[in-house]
Amino acid sequence: MPKKRSLSAQERTYGAPSSVLRRALLGGLVLTVLLAVAGLLAYLTRADSPVSAKPAPTATSTQRTASPEATPGEREAVAAPPKTSDPIVFAKAATKVVWTYDTRSFSRAEHVAGLKRWMTGEKKYADWDSVSDQIPSPVLWSRMHDNRQHATAKIGEGHFPQAFKTALAQDPGAITEAYVYAVTVTGKQSIAWKGSGAGAESRSTTLAVQCRPDTACALVGVLPNVAP
Repeated sequence: MPKKRSLSAQERTYGAPSSVLRRALLGGLVLTVLLAVAGLLAYLTRADSPVSAKPAPTATSTQRTASPEATPGEREAVAAPPKTSDPIVFAKAATKVVWTYDTRSFSRAEHVAGLKRWMTGEKKYADWDSVSDQIPSPVLWSRMHDNRQHATAKIGEGHFPQAFKTALAQDPGAITEAYVYAVTVTGKQSIAWKGSGAGAESRSTTLAVQCRPDTACALVGVLPNVAP
């Protein structure tokens, strides 16, 4: 009998080819933040954006959408987001849930629903496609379930990329339009599967996080490239 193995790195590249463009657009979003924070709003409301025709958020719509509470005894596929106003604390927690999954115990739909609770409620800024690209496709999830594959994550450190800090120092007021921060997080993902198979790899990612004053932070998206 052939030995069971973990899915290869290529097999764990969950996004479809069309998702590359979406992730590149998000990369452009945060690149704009990194190079010129003041240009963020203009990028997000660009003519080719599907949300560009939406009205600007009102005072009430800028608040994060409340996450539904789990009923007693209900299983949680993804941990609840922390109520913090610290972008780095939130980004580290968000990275952990993005890198963690358990195909043995939860369906893909449950996993997706859990991750959606982390997203900002401001549709103008939320890039769910870049987050869903981190999730195995339904077919791949089924294969991983058959292989009882699951992953955990240990988070190391998180920091604002240097270019982001430089841009913010040059124009501190520019961030106040969207309050979107770029945060780079490092850590290690450990994967295990049936037959005592296991493996681990060091990883890094850069997230876009929204932290408005007096409002809990929320996830905007996952960048396609790591910003140092």
